[in-house]
Amino acid sequence: MATKGTAAKSSSGAAMSQYDVEVEARLQALEAKAHTPCGGGSDDGKIAELEAKVDDLIARLSKKMSF
Repeated sequence: MATKGTAAKSSSGAAMSQYDVEVEARLQALEAKAHTPCGGGSDDGKIAELEAKVDDLIARLSKKMSF
């Protein structure tokens, strides 16, 4: 167990146990990872290509379904 002079302190100044220190470090690592940009939506060309294919399929199905 840590002695009184070497205990870790929280942002409020309260003493933290070794477990609390480890949990806080893990939480900060997860929060940092959660804020990392994933690059989603950067492939707009691929999305446009897929939308064109869907539109084509809808048009072809509409022609076959009309009597």
